Amino acid sequence: MALPDRRDTSSHAQWWRNIDRTTIICVGILIALGYVLMLAASPAVAHRIGASRHVFIFKQIVFLGIASAIVITISRRSPRTVQNIAIIGGLVALVATFMTLIHGMEIKGARRWIALPFMSIQPSEFLKPCFAVVAGWLISLRHSKKLANGWPFPGRLLACGVYLAIAALLQAQPDIGMLSVVSAVFLTQLFVDGLPLIIFTSLVAIAMGAFGVAYLVFDHVHSRVQRFLHSDIGDHYQIDTSLRAFGNGGLLGRGPGEGRVKDLLPDAHADFVFSVAGEEYGYIMCLFIVAIFTILVFSTLNRLLDEKRPYIVLAASGLITGFGLQAFVNMGSTLHLIPTKGMTLPFISYGGSSALSVSLTIGMVLALTRHRVEAGLFSPPPARSSAPRLTGPTREDKI
Repeated sequence: MALPDRRDTSSHAQWWRNIDRTTIICVGILIALGYVLMLAASPAVAHRIGASRHVFIFKQIVFLGIASAIVITISRRSPRTVQNIAIIGGLVALVATFMTLIHGMEIKGARRWIALPFMSIQPSEFLKPCFAVVAGWLISLRHSKKLANGWPFPGRLLACGVYLAIAALLQAQPDIGMLSVVSAVFLTQLFVDGLPLIIFTSLVAIAMGAFGVAYLVFDHVHSRVQRFLHSDIGDHYQIDTSLRAFGNGGLLGRGPGEGRVKDLLPDAHADFVFSVAGEEYGYIMCLFIVAIFTILVFSTLNRLLDEKRPYIVLAASGLITGFGLQAFVNMGSTLHLIPTKGMTLPFISYGGSSALSVSLTIGMVLALTRHRVEAGLFSPPPARSSAPRLTGPTREDKI
């Protein structure tokens, strides 16, 4: 596809010039890696469960195709539209997450999924991006609105209320891993907003204390932490197999299709897809994947350095924190750097809910960080005239 000429003032040309092209390129690379690693990992998984050899590949092609369309579509929207999408989507996801407690599928003692005709969906996946935007918007209102008595709008308090409602639902499922990510997103936004350090430190201490309570109350949390700390306690089959895969891969890997971890791990196409990459393509490929995620996160943060609007800064920082933390949790789990947690690697692991929610996240990030240019900046030179020329707002100013 030819790049638009700088004199082109169409909406497509303005979108391409003002979008974070580094993030677009990184997303394209991750989606391509997702296709390659699905071809490597999913046939063996499908064979073990008696399904068609290519069932996961075909589904992932559809998921990632829809995800690509969502990224492009959402990235063309205005910050106000992103806010509206987050409010409506957040309400729907909140209700759907509540419904999982009543009609949800129970898997390994947790109710997190709703069965649909062609797939199961995890509504809490969509709470992450929607909450980040809604919380950023509410917190930012304290900078622009005041109550009748002159006091700042209680945006932080309202955001805390939304967070507590989400936390109560996630705790009831239970999904402590998702709750940890949402909590980290909210704490990041409060820190960026300038919350006094003593209060922020207290909130971090409370969060750590809450994790300690979860360790004592929830058996699956207790088991995972114990297995992480003690090699002689519990079943270490998955993590031992994952680490062995990285060792087998070495620097350059065993070669495409030559890995063995996909034949041994039930979640090789999802939670442990990073292990498949390490065994078949080696240490170099793992470093490349880490670098792509790092570049994507820092590219977004770099665009926020000169941003003056609190809503944009808070919402985008929350979104990219959730995205980067999800990638870290997946890779850290497969490398035994943290206790294991069933969380997908964005755009690479198999999963419909994950692909759609991550695409919504990146689409929102691109929309919020898109540069809004001044009138006439990319317009063709005006014809010579002795009369003064009045220039009205361009379409980009209205977006």
